[in-house]
Amino acid sequence: MKRHFQITLLFILLITLSGLVKAQNNTQPINLETVLSLGGANNLTIKEYKERQELAIADLSKSKEWWLPNLYAGVSTHQLWGNAMNSDGNFFIDVNRQSFWGGLGLNATWDFGDGIFKENAAKLKVQATVYQTQAEQNMALLDAIQTYYDFLASQLYYRAYEQLALQADTIANQIAIQVEVGLRFESELLLARRNYMHLKVEMLNARTEYNNRSATLVKLLNLNPTIRLVGTDTILAPLDLIVISDIPVSFDSTYGLRPELMGMELMLQSLNEEKKTTTTGLLLPKLRIGAYGSYFGGVFTPLDQTSEINAALIWKIPVGRLAYKGTLKQYNSRIVLQEIKMEQAKAQINEEVIRAREQIRVAKEQTQIALEGSQFAEEALIQSIQRQQLGTVRPFEILQAQEIYIKSRLDYLKAVASYNKTQYAYHVATGNNL
Repeated sequence: MKRHFQITLLFILLITLSGLVKAQNNTQPINLETVLSLGGANNLTIKEYKERQELAIADLSKSKEWWLPNLYAGVSTHQLWGNAMNSDGNFFIDVNRQSFWGGLGLNATWDFGDGIFKENAAKLKVQATVYQTQAEQNMALLDAIQTYYDFLASQLYYRAYEQLALQADTIANQIAIQVEVGLRFESELLLARRNYMHLKVEMLNARTEYNNRSATLVKLLNLNPTIRLVGTDTILAPLDLIVISDIPVSFDSTYGLRPELMGMELMLQSLNEEKKTTTTGLLLPKLRIGAYGSYFGGVFTPLDQTSEINAALIWKIPVGRLAYKGTLKQYNSRIVLQEIKMEQAKAQINEEVIRAREQIRVAKEQTQIALEGSQFAEEALIQSIQRQQLGTVRPFEILQAQEIYIKSRLDYLKAVASYNKTQYAYHVATGNNL
């Protein structure tokens, strides 16, 4: 019986250790550099726009096919039994007609009015998609960066609660000893234990927030959903990515750097190029050529060499286009809509720059104030704990000191995270790439 119990206990221990090892294997350390690397490689939005870029390149390849002829080669036979009609309208009865054809030929149509301008438009679209991909990559990586700072702040906040809870537990145990020797009242012990329980609850809330941020970051980085992220940074320090005194007040230079606007400008040029198919393109002809060389005659014999060539140069005269100008009006409307989108994009850029610029200034001031407040609160907590060890402080005073410390700590972490996030937001808003 004892041996059976030992085997069962060993089996349970092995399962527990296996679970711990598996949990450790599903934990991935991460920092800002890793976020940028994984985000650029795995983010689904970035992958989507890169594939859109490949699609535009494929469309360009397709547009270049317009000038190449279609070749054909093969054999064919013809059999007819019965009646046949002659070209002058006479009918022949009891006809037995058969022929054989085998050869090589080509058919080519060059529509200069469509082919040239649509190929030029496709080239511009490829260039536009490059900028669109860059713009989406900037937005996706910026989202990942901002989520990372929220994730790191929640992790540090959770660890701060862990330290306070451990500290509160130690204080409660010390008070319990003092109660036993009659130096403290039992109510003080109950209050200390209640403080410990309160910190444990807040610690669990902080862990929930930390896990939620981790799940969001896993989604943005397109990682295995079973992975649990752990930030390797032990502190959250303010960045100096942007020098506030260097922040410009002009937006003109920003417009020329934002990939969104650059892509939109190229799309506008592409529309204007396509529009030429219904304006200048109408003046250009369509050239058709068909030719073949073959052997033609009876089925297999006799066969004689036969060649043929046909050519035509045709100008299209679209009466509907000249009368109603529907296609031209469509292009004009699409061009105006694209110009409106560009103006909307400029207004959005203005808002992003102004918001980020002001948020940087406010967040910088918040960080300085929160840091000073956090230092005061930390010193007050240390002194309260020292007084408690000497028996000259009440438990509720330590509780107040801990609450003030954790709130000031949270203020500081939020301020630093906001300051760093807004610097990256301003970096992207002013036309810089990530």
